[in-house]
Amino acid sequence: MIFAAEPHTATLVRVGIPAWVWFTVGVVAAVGGLALLATDRAQRTARNRERRRWASLRGWQFAETDQVLPTRWQSGAIAYYGTGVAKDVVAGSTFTADGRRQVYVLDHENGGKVTSVLVAVRCRKTIPVVVELWLPSVPFQRDQMPDLLGPVGQRYAFVSDMTAARSLITPDLVEAVEEIGGDVNVVWLEGDWVLATAPPNATPSRLERLLRDLGEVADVVDPFDPEPDPNAESGSGAPGAEPSGSGSGEEQESSSSVSRNNT
Repeated sequence: MIFAAEPHTATLVRVGIPAWVWFTVGVVAAVGGLALLATDRAQRTARNRERRRWASLRGWQFAETDQVLPTRWQSGAIAYYGTGVAKDVVAGSTFTADGRRQVYVLDHENGGKVTSVLVAVRCRKTIPVVVELWLPSVPFQRDQMPDLLGPVGQRYAFVSDMTAARSLITPDLVEAVEEIGGDVNVVWLEGDWVLATAPPNATPSRLERLLRDLGEVADVVDPFDPEPDPNAESGSGAPGAEPSGSGSGEEQESSSSVSRNNT
């Protein structure tokens, strides 16, 4: 006898996901997105209030948005992240060891996201070379990168002119930059400015310290050069007499610096 097994037919069962499951997934995703937006907005609002209060305490000016200010610079973080927009901008001036200097503090925003807090201190003269000092942990390669000079302290220096940079990067400058801290990705010199980027969550106290450190860098590359006193050189001043327009050196420097800033 010959036995033939009956063929077994396989049936593919179509498994459908109920519509309410897709609806639930969509609702959860939407709620998560709204929560992230709300958190980001809350953080921005808190940072805005904090920055505004800090500016008021220092007697500085505050602006919520400035699209022109970032176009002043083309190197460093501006070249790395893009020009972007300046948000929560603080503008004023502060004293360094060599006098009063103009300063800016702003959130550097690109694509709707704050990439860093940019801090800038102005010099009295134009620095003849662009110097970018990057932490080695940052992937700083980009198109049209300046020439690599080499290690400068804990950072790598990229410069627009090798000869000019070598005469500018002195041990005093290296020491001043070393004090800035490892949370600052880049410090750079451009035009008549010394600039750096702090993390997006940097507090006013951290920004105060960074301003002081950048002020020291500015003092190194742009030291105060007082004008010679013609009376002292000629010896024509009467003994014991005050020179014309006398006053404390600090007051005279403050007055002349404020005049320069106003112009």
